[in-house]
Amino acid sequence: MILPPATLGMLGGGQLGRFFVSAAHEMGYKVWVLDPDPHSPAGLLADRHLIAAYDDYQALDEFAAGCAAVTTEFENVPADTLDYLAKFLPVHPAASAVAVCQNRIAEKSFLADNGLPHGPFAAIRNEDDIRSANAGLFPAVLKVARFGYDGKGQARVADRDEALAAFQQFKGEPCVLEKMLTLDFEVSVVLARDEAGKVQCFPVSENRHRNGILDVTIAPAQASACLRDNAQEVAERIASKLAYVGTLGVEFFVCRGELFVNEMAPRPHNSGHHTIDACDVSQYEQQVRALCGLPLARPRQHSVAVMVNLLGELWYEDGKGHGTYREPDWSLLHAVPGLRLHLYAKHHARPGRKMGHFVVTGDDAAQVLERALQARAAIGIRDE
Repeated sequence: MILPPATLGMLGGGQLGRFFVSAAHEMGYKVWVLDPDPHSPAGLLADRHLIAAYDDYQALDEFAAGCAAVTTEFENVPADTLDYLAKFLPVHPAASAVAVCQNRIAEKSFLADNGLPHGPFAAIRNEDDIRSANAGLFPAVLKVARFGYDGKGQARVADRDEALAAFQQFKGEPCVLEKMLTLDFEVSVVLARDEAGKVQCFPVSENRHRNGILDVTIAPAQASACLRDNAQEVAERIASKLAYVGTLGVEFFVCRGELFVNEMAPRPHNSGHHTIDACDVSQYEQQVRALCGLPLARPRQHSVAVMVNLLGELWYEDGKGHGTYREPDWSLLHAVPGLRLHLYAKHHARPGRKMGHFVVTGDDAAQVLERALQARAAIGIRDE
């Protein structure tokens, strides 16, 4: 076990890292953050912020010398960086697991090779792969294999011609072509797994997206017990096959009552933010526990919760990213019973950027959802 007051290392300085720093501090640890952004939200709270690139080996040597163990808060940290640090100290999750999750071709192949539920897809490395793709894949979504998130780097394509045009627009980057499925709804599972293979799952959440970005999470999901159990079982199988250590998020499509894995996130997940306010252990505390070899807590959700993301367009007069730049009127949210506001201290708001979220908790699911949606409208989020 790694015990307080040891220093833990966090690669990445976004909001997920910021919540990790807070959880670790509450548990008595110190935290160093390595992130190239001098304004990183996690760096503002950390005991030390190393402002350096992820492939700056002089900085990585200093990081390794000062920390007892290292984790990450986003999947695009180079796997080589994790491998390098693992020569000197514990690194969780391992580079091998992160490498699968950070490349859509590797991710889809992993699901297929391990008999895990997934939608029809084809790996696209050149135009000939599109020309030879099964016609039954269309209509489809073409997604870049690396660095695509929150709806970026993907295009809906009705046929081969549109797929070829989109592939050219993506400058020939490797992609996956995924058959467009008819969705009932989307759910996610956040879990923690330790080095001994013990797993603890949080209750399954239901997710609603807007413009490809998570908008609202309802926890627990209003789905059948069978579906919830199945989602947790599949997520646990994924974690086991990856030999995963840490907090993991798994997103699912539900289509005609059947589960399909959409993607995995080798870190805490946006749909797990509510665990801070509605559970007796958060996904971030579980990340600390798994990293340090502490016993994982058994999550108990004590309140129904609805989480709403706050994106950068709210900081503009028209609520769409245009006009005068100003701070939203947070008094409209603070007046809502059972609502907690979390702002990430990001340096500048821009449309589509996650700047904060709020969580409404209570005992009655319908009432909590209604209150959260009313607060969402009051602060200026409009359905398009």
